[in-house]
Amino acid sequence: MEWLKISTSTELVRVATNEIVYVRADGNYSDLMLTNGKKRKMTFQLHFFDEVFQLLRNNVFVRVGRSLIVNKRYIHVVNLTDQMLVFGGQTITGEIAPVQVSRDSLKKLKELLEEEKGDNYE
Repeated sequence: MEWLKISTSTELVRVATNEIVYVRADGNYSDLMLTNGKKRKMTFQLHFFDEVFQLLRNNVFVRVGRSLIVNKRYIHVVNLTDQMLVFGGQTITGEIAPVQVSRDSLKKLKELLEEEKGDNYE
């Protein structure tokens, strides 16, 4: 298990990467959605997380459009018709609402997941 360490002038936040379902942009901030259903607002833009995730030994995160980074291990349904991304998995203990995503971004994500060999995101 790898840890994401986020340090600001007032706090240090440590989050296990396997507890992050997705990160969504919110202006100059980002919201971390965790497996327990809690959301944590961070004072960083999405590109910060994109760069940090690239440094992980086992990067299971993928950028979906301009405002979302998702953890592939929790993607349950990619629905192009309803333009929805549904999350699920045994380690999700909280309520995670489906996320509306553009059709083009979902189509690219669907193709990426279809091309992957195996599904082991350990």
